[in-house]
Amino acid sequence: MEEIKKGLLWYIIFRVIIVTSLAISAIIIQFSTSTFLPLNAFYLLIVAAYFLSLIYVILYFWNKHFIFQAYLQILMDIILITALVYISGGIKGTFYILYIFAIIAASMVVSKRAAYLAAALSAISFGVLVDGMVLGAIPYFGPEKPPDISLGLAINSIVIAWAVFFLVAVLINYLTEKIRRAQTELKSASKELELKKRLALAGEVFAQVAHEIRNPLAAISGSVQVLKKELGLNEEKRNLMDIVVKESQRVSQLLDQFLSLTSVREETFSWINLPQVLNDTLMLLQRSGELDEKFKIEGNYTKTGIRYFGNENQLKQIFWNLLRNSIKAMPNGGRLKFDFFIPNKKEIHIKFADTGRGMSEEEKENLFRPFYSGFTSGEGIGLSIVRRIIDDCNGSIQVNSELYKGTEILIVLPRQEAS
Repeated sequence: MEEIKKGLLWYIIFRVIIVTSLAISAIIIQFSTSTFLPLNAFYLLIVAAYFLSLIYVILYFWNKHFIFQAYLQILMDIILITALVYISGGIKGTFYILYIFAIIAASMVVSKRAAYLAAALSAISFGVLVDGMVLGAIPYFGPEKPPDISLGLAINSIVIAWAVFFLVAVLINYLTEKIRRAQTELKSASKELELKKRLALAGEVFAQVAHEIRNPLAAISGSVQVLKKELGLNEEKRNLMDIVVKESQRVSQLLDQFLSLTSVREETFSWINLPQVLNDTLMLLQRSGELDEKFKIEGNYTKTGIRYFGNENQLKQIFWNLLRNSIKAMPNGGRLKFDFFIPNKKEIHIKFADTGRGMSEEEKENLFRPFYSGFTSGEGIGLSIVRRIIDDCNGSIQVNSELYKGTEILIVLPRQEAS
């Protein structure tokens, strides 16, 4: 709707520019020729066009039905253009070229369908006018004798005009589609760049903070463990010291995640069996108790042996974080499906699907943003790590999810050769 509103404003502006250009041209012609020109009627139409423009501006700021206003403007412009064609001599005039502007506006402001409707309405209006004037049903405008035009010539001119109108509709629709697609890709690329900038900034900040915290944290944890052994403590105080040690370890693990997200390290690459790496990760989650009998696991991962030249630890990080997110999205259990396949010689596809709670549009928009989490117990780091690793592999990740309808994630990795 926002795009239609913006396009409608530009339509009003360009409309005023075209009308002003016609008015200036008429004034120049009037003072440079003695030939009769029906300028009184022409100026009347110019005034009507300006008056309609004023109404459109008022509607633009007070009306919320922008699609209806766009169709109304297109319809009224076709009527005005038909009137201009009539007073300029019908088939002998040149104003019928203005129909093209209405068709272009329909495509760029509304839709492809609107462009074809505008082309059809322009063709009908022009055809009825020309046929009516040739057959005498519509009187010729002007003091001169009506030109002698045969019906065959009139029909030929109408057919050519129709062909031009629909050809313009087809071409402008193609061009508009290309422009809209380019705008969408540009917007997506802009978001990607913004995300990478945030990751880089987070990296600079947390790399420094993590190094400053880890050493004192290790000293605190070590000191507490020594005191626990040397002091004669009762059960309650020993439990409190255990809590200090566990929380210190948790913070240390969190710092490791930060560093994993932000640091650039030299990794070792080798040939690995992707389904086997996933299976190992599943076993770890099953042993930890997170993945229990409430979850049904499906897919072709047990039947395929797709190999990938990469870093095994990185792939485990990807699988681990995605699996834990799926488990969190299904607190009462559900179905997990994992499929590996090679659609072409250049790519490996890995598809994850769950029957969890799904995601809202806001959650999908911020899914890979650092420190954003859709779960109350999450830190918002895991999926940022996933995204960074996949980017480093020159791959891509696509998320298809609807609220209460589950989530499907497609990872695309390039098939690489060992160097």
